[in-house]
Amino acid sequence: MHLPQAKLNAVLDRFHEVEARMSAASDGPEIVRLGKEHAELRPVADAVAGVARARTERVELEEMAASGDAEMSELARAELLVLNDRLPALEREVALLLAPKDRDENASAILEVRAGTGGDEAALFAGDLFRMYQRYAALHGWKLEVDDMSEGEMGGFKEIVASISGDGVFGRMKFESGVHRVQRVPATEAQGRIHTSAATVAVLPEPEDVEIEVNDADIRIDTYRSSGAGGQHVNKTDSAVRITHLPTGIVVTSSEKSQHQNRAKAMKTLKARLYDAQRGQLDADRAAARKEQVGSGDRSERIRTYNFPQGRVTDHRINLTLYNLPKVIEGEALDEVIEALIAEDQAARLATLEDEFG
Repeated sequence: MHLPQAKLNAVLDRFHEVEARMSAASDGPEIVRLGKEHAELRPVADAVAGVARARTERVELEEMAASGDAEMSELARAELLVLNDRLPALEREVALLLAPKDRDENASAILEVRAGTGGDEAALFAGDLFRMYQRYAALHGWKLEVDDMSEGEMGGFKEIVASISGDGVFGRMKFESGVHRVQRVPATEAQGRIHTSAATVAVLPEPEDVEIEVNDADIRIDTYRSSGAGGQHVNKTDSAVRITHLPTGIVVTSSEKSQHQNRAKAMKTLKARLYDAQRGQLDADRAAARKEQVGSGDRSERIRTYNFPQGRVTDHRINLTLYNLPKVIEGEALDEVIEALIAEDQAARLATLEDEFG
């Protein structure tokens, strides 16, 4: 891909402008905003500068190769071959940095896992998926906190909602949104027949710098006594909170011990879901003009199948099949799937950039 020099110069000009404004700024919020933009632009500016140096070096080597000095010309041609091999990779790196990207890439996220079709087995599978994400979060150094849960009668979860905080959580986890299907022999199956059940996963961005306004008149807040596993887990006070957003019908709950904390957690989840609804509308508008979009979060289609008898995991969006299901379900090899999805997403974004440059 050939990136126009004017486009590269515009990136450097903006980077230098932000640097100059940072040194002169005195307003706190503006300093924070400029600092964030500077941090986002620095890797792009560094990569652009690297391409500029390589292009300048290529011109110099071409001039040396065309000189009358035989020895110098031979050395220049050899270096030119190496540089011509290296330059496309440098330009691709810049292109990826310049390509349209999800503005919530670095945001924390709300994770929602719900049992789908399959009864008790679906709840058990939802529990397996949640533990997979729990371990995956730990491997990446992210913090995961459970906001609300409803346990299945035989174990697992009918539904569980958690907050995952850390750098780049949504950028990786967004590809998990969709219907996950499992094929295996349930522990309760006496005849050894393979059953198919499903669970849904939703990953909602929780951006810090986006304000979602929720009017008090638009919500109804109810408190109730949450049900638990029994014994010491039973909540004996009406501390659980249910918030209903009347215009959209969205209902969120939180059932930890403190009513105050539950209200705060439920409001956080509500705002994330309202924000996700806005994103969903934007995605739908874009999808009308795009043939395919990886990671769009379309939850109406099955995205992945976990086949336990064959130890196989298949992601249907990119036709990827791996035969290391135990490590994937443990969270250890989940990155093999996510990295492939990210690569496909990058290819789509590069195609968009190529269309822009003609």
